[in-house]
Amino acid sequence: MVSFPPGFRIGGIDIRPATVLAPMAGVTDTVFRRLIRAQGGCGLLMTEFTSSHGVASGRNARRPPRAFYYLYFEPDEHPIAAQLFGAHPEVMAEAARMCQDKGFDAVDLNFGCPVNKVVRCNGGSGLLRDLPLVEKLLRAVRAAIAIPLTIKFRSGWNDRELIHVPLARMAEDCGVDAISLHPRTREQGYGGSADWSHIAEVKAAVHIPVIGNGDINTPEDAVRMVAETGCDAVMIGRAASHNPWIFRQIADYLETGRYAQPSERDRYDMMRTYYAMLIEHGAPDRVGKMKQFATYFTHGVRNGARLRAAIYHSKEAGEVLARVDEFFHCELAAAPAA
Repeated sequence: MVSFPPGFRIGGIDIRPATVLAPMAGVTDTVFRRLIRAQGGCGLLMTEFTSSHGVASGRNARRPPRAFYYLYFEPDEHPIAAQLFGAHPEVMAEAARMCQDKGFDAVDLNFGCPVNKVVRCNGGSGLLRDLPLVEKLLRAVRAAIAIPLTIKFRSGWNDRELIHVPLARMAEDCGVDAISLHPRTREQGYGGSADWSHIAEVKAAVHIPVIGNGDINTPEDAVRMVAETGCDAVMIGRAASHNPWIFRQIADYLETGRYAQPSERDRYDMMRTYYAMLIEHGAPDRVGKMKQFATYFTHGVRNGARLRAAIYHSKEAGEVLARVDEFFHCELAAAPAA
């Protein structure tokens, strides 16, 4: 039987299993998170990363700001953490207080996003060049909330400015309850390979839980990351967007040493379930979301390009569902002959 931590603790919260859905802008909204939770195997969910300014500005606003949509969650999503980004300690502290008031189990601060428009505002991985400001942010938020505080960060700005170990130690000193490391630099973006040795170095440097993230595409990758780094949990992002079964696959692999690959019927059921949930939730951009997730969910589907084209040309949610039904009815009927 393979070795893997059964769970881990963030402050007073027991997370089981030791798997985390990474926060992904435009992906991990309440509908996708509930889809992941329904598959089983994911211990902790995280929201899309959300502007602390957007949240804080909604305290006395007449109409809820867009940021509040990103922070909407259902009761069955617990345990769940709200992820915030920003560069102003007082604003970040106020936004964290509001997340606590909304009932989140934890608050996570983003020091990893490499996107230019975020970095230009000194947010995300832009803060990796200003550790004194990071410390002010951490201390302000830690003083503002009683629920667990975690952070997600990259190894550094580039290979010549690696700060993963000093930032991890600083976070522990500031009262952060757990840290997640994506061991790429900001300069790498999402290219190249994640250097898992950085996760091992952070694990050796601190006593709080360390969550490893980066280049986990299969259950075997998750087990290998734990074996190579000693991390307390694994976080999965991009792989989960096109393979929502991955957390269940990890659980099956740990229990039996095997896991199933999704069939064409599984992929059909997943697409239809997700699209129906979007419609039921009343997502304002549901047709756009359907087209976006068509790219993810047709990954590995036979003749998937034909389905994507049909969805991209659809105008209404009902039309998208009809195209999905038509495509899979034909594909499933043809499968035995093929």
